[in-house]
Amino acid sequence: MSLPRRDREPRVNLVRRFVRRPGRLAAETAALLTAAVVAFPLYWMVLSAFKPAGEIESAEPRPWTLAPTLDSFRRVFGQQEFGRYFLNSVVVAVAVVVASALIAFLAATAVTRFRFRMRTTLLIMFLVAQMVPVEALTIPLFFTMRDLGQLNTLWSLILPHIAFSLPFAIWMLRGFVKAVPEALEEAAYIDGASRARFLWQILFPLVLPGLVATSVFSFISTWNDFLFAKSFIISDISQSTLPMALLVFYKPDDPDWGGVMAASTVMTIPVLVFFVLVQRRLVSGLGGAVKD
Repeated sequence: MSLPRRDREPRVNLVRRFVRRPGRLAAETAALLTAAVVAFPLYWMVLSAFKPAGEIESAEPRPWTLAPTLDSFRRVFGQQEFGRYFLNSVVVAVAVVVASALIAFLAATAVTRFRFRMRTTLLIMFLVAQMVPVEALTIPLFFTMRDLGQLNTLWSLILPHIAFSLPFAIWMLRGFVKAVPEALEEAAYIDGASRARFLWQILFPLVLPGLVATSVFSFISTWNDFLFAKSFIISDISQSTLPMALLVFYKPDDPDWGGVMAASTVMTIPVLVFFVLVQRRLVSGLGGAVKD
């Protein structure tokens, strides 16, 4: 004797949920394991920053400590130049993020809304620029900065990072600008809006999620840069950035691993704060980029 249809539906849904659950459980388990593997180096860095020197140098390291201490952080903040390094990093990162975002927005609008010769070639050049390793361009950039007289200045760090951030930012923002219908632009012109007003009051807010997404990548790459800071800041240590502070604690004969880990932890905090502040727009920006 068969059950009525309304009585069979709950059982059918229960069976379907039971069948789908193993696959979902496996996916969630894999995601948790991946997250644990990715987060473990960060956990070990923070743990080592709070460990006493004896535990850090122990032949049997343990993933915990029963005697946390702030000695490593005291040594970090006790360095006279540490505050100067931090301020320089903030100046360089903010300058790169703001300048690259504005230039990329204008360039993406130009290559999307206007027709001109060599436009396709220019877009291809943006992609090719992303394929060139940074290490291969360090020496030419060094001579360029030397000829411009910008060695041992923050401009020697700002200008190269803007140049390396622009190709990716322009290519990514091009999709956001293209997604804005041209009918909206025509309607704005009919209502009396100028091109500048449409650009900053209508188009700019619409592509803001994309700007946030590109700004996150440029901020992280600039904040964590060590290669340019080591290559272009040669003698004037007052112009160094925060990654150079790690060298103060790293000595070939007697490295201070607690100081290195504490300084790395302090370096990570601004990145996490910046990411938390923009995470909502970042997700929508990446979603828009994938959709495009």
